[in-house]
Amino acid sequence: MAAEEKDEGMLAEIEASAAGLEQRLTDIELKKMLGGENDSRPAILSVTSGAGGTESQDWTRMLYEMYTRWMTKRGFKYEVLDLQEGEEAGIKGVTLEVHGDFAYGYLKAENGVHRLVRISPFDANARRHTSFSSVHVYPELDDIELEIDEKDIKVDTFRAGGAGGQHINKTDSAVRMTHIPTGIVVACQNERSQHKNRASAMKLLTSRVYQHIKEEEEAKRDSKKASKLKIEWGSQIRSYVLQPYQMVKDVRTDYETSDAQGVLNGNLDGFINAYLLALDAENQEAP
Repeated sequence: MAAEEKDEGMLAEIEASAAGLEQRLTDIELKKMLGGENDSRPAILSVTSGAGGTESQDWTRMLYEMYTRWMTKRGFKYEVLDLQEGEEAGIKGVTLEVHGDFAYGYLKAENGVHRLVRISPFDANARRHTSFSSVHVYPELDDIELEIDEKDIKVDTFRAGGAGGQHINKTDSAVRMTHIPTGIVVACQNERSQHKNRASAMKLLTSRVYQHIKEEEEAKRDSKKASKLKIEWGSQIRSYVLQPYQMVKDVRTDYETSDAQGVLNGNLDGFINAYLLALDAENQEAP
């Protein structure tokens, strides 16, 4: 009727309503897929720079900002548990605790290595550089029953750094824990109290060791674990090209966009949705 009467105002309103309805249906469909054991839990997200010094550390900073922008857009709350500044620019690594509806269910799509290609702002000759950063996401499990022997844990304390003011560097309040049998390392320096940082680090370590054990058990049950979507930790999952052209592409799903700046500004839903849809389809095909 609006088209016949050429009511442009009503047509615009109908189109906006249809777009909103389509997005709601997509969200409902995706949440139906988030039925994994831990999908509804909070998430722990760690971003670590790869080899390459300042280049990779700056890329890690860019990824950190990309994720926090995405979290803000979704209304998720996050807390920085550990942040290690780079020597010249960027950051060596950062760990965040993320709270929101299905935080782990969505963010698990980001597990893996992220690759950046660009003209380096740190190269006087304006050459193209490739940088890598690893993203590790696991569920926060504060209600699990897992006993970790104290003799299997190495604890180091050090002076916290970062934007905490002068007081933050006066005592060895930061805590780093290493689980010797698995080599898993966690750190926490967001609190002024060493006791609180130790408790937070222990919670992180327990969650990561539990996840490690679970993944090993799943791998033993499924010798065909290395499918296209379930790429093992340490493998590249996404490429971000800023020069000589703009393109972000996920190697698992082939989902891509030329709006690289939009992605870096936190527009990640297309990649996450594509991963969840493909993972659901793969699971339905599995015997």
